[in-house]
Amino acid sequence: MSVDTAPVWDPAAEALPAMMRAALFTGGGKPLELATIPRPEPGPGELLVEVAACGLCHSDLHYLDHGTPTFKKPPLVIGHEVSGTVVRLGAGVGAEWGGAAVVLSSITTCGTCVACRTGHENQCAKQRMLGNTVDGGLAEYVAWPVRDSFVIPPEVPLEEGCVVADALTTAYHAVVRRGQIAAGETVAVFGCGGLGLSVVQVAAMVGANVIAIDLEPGKLELARSLGASATLDAKDPDLAKALRRMTGGGPEVAVECIGKPAVQELALSVIRPTGRLVILGFAAEAMKLNAGRVQYRELSIIGTLGCRNVDFPVVLDLVKRGRLQVAPLVTHRHALEEVNAGYDLLRKGEGVRHIVVTGRR
Repeated sequence: MSVDTAPVWDPAAEALPAMMRAALFTGGGKPLELATIPRPEPGPGELLVEVAACGLCHSDLHYLDHGTPTFKKPPLVIGHEVSGTVVRLGAGVGAEWGGAAVVLSSITTCGTCVACRTGHENQCAKQRMLGNTVDGGLAEYVAWPVRDSFVIPPEVPLEEGCVVADALTTAYHAVVRRGQIAAGETVAVFGCGGLGLSVVQVAAMVGANVIAIDLEPGKLELARSLGASATLDAKDPDLAKALRRMTGGGPEVAVECIGKPAVQELALSVIRPTGRLVILGFAAEAMKLNAGRVQYRELSIIGTLGCRNVDFPVVLDLVKRGRLQVAPLVTHRHALEEVNAGYDLLRKGEGVRHIVVTGRR
C-alpha cells in the first residue's frame, strides 16, 4: 500500500508583517492617503490574500468625486477588483487553498434571504462589498471568505486576472443572464470602456453581430479586435439614423455601458420593435422615458448589476480556454503610490482598465 507523502501546506510557516501599506479613502473630494495600517487576519472560513493587483473602477469615482457614501465610514480601503495569492488560512479552510492564485468576488452574500435562495444572490440585501462595507484591495493584503474566492487557472495571468472580478463577470451577467443575447442577434454597445469592451467580446462569443459605439478611435479599433463586426463614431450627429440604416431598422438589443441619461435615451430610441435595452452603466440622474413608445413597440428595459458568484467559475473557464480575453483590457499599471494618478487618468477616459500592482513578489 502506497503512502501519500506530499507535504501539507502550513499556513503558519511564513512569517507575515504585522503592518501593511494601503491607500485610504478619507472622504469625498479628497485624494487617497497612503498609510501603513494593521494587516488583517483571516477569520473562520476566510483566506488571507496577498494582493497581486486591484483594478480601478469608475464606481470608485462615485465615492471620490460625487459624494456617494460608503457603508463603512471612512477611513476605508477601497478597491473591489482583486486578484492575489493565498498566504494564510482561517479556521475551517482546507489546506488545498494554501498558496492558491485567486480572484475575489466583490461581494459576499448571506445565502439565506429570498434573493439568495432564488438564484439572485447579486441582489442580496445583506451583502457585504469589498471596498465599501469592508476594507478592499488597494492594500498589500485582504481577508475574504473562501466561499466567494475562486482559483485562477494557470493559463490566466495573475495580475490581469483581477479584471475577472468585475468587468468581465459583470459583462457576462449582462449579456448572458439578463439580456439573454442569442446568436444571430444584432447588438449595439454604447461605450467601449472596460465594461463596454467586455460586453463586446461576450456578445461576440455567443454569436451576436456586435456594433461598438464610442468617441475614441483607439477604443473602437480594440473593439474590432475583440469581436465587434462594425463600429460607429459616437460624435456623429446622425448616429441614430446610421445605426438604423446599418441594422435594417435598429438592433434587437442595445447595451448602455456609460451611465448617462442622454445615452440611455438614445439607446432606447434606436432599438427595433420588441427590442431590448440593457442598462449596465450607473447614472445618478434619471433618464426620460417615452412610456408610450415602450408600450406600442413592446420594448423591454432590463437592469443588470454585477454577477452571480456561481458564474465566476464559468467565466474563468472561458478565459482559460481563450474564449474571452483579459490581457488586452489592461492598458495601464500603477504602483500603489501612483493610485491617485491612476484615478486622474480614469477621470480623463484615458486607457481601458487601470490596475494597481501591489504584490511584493
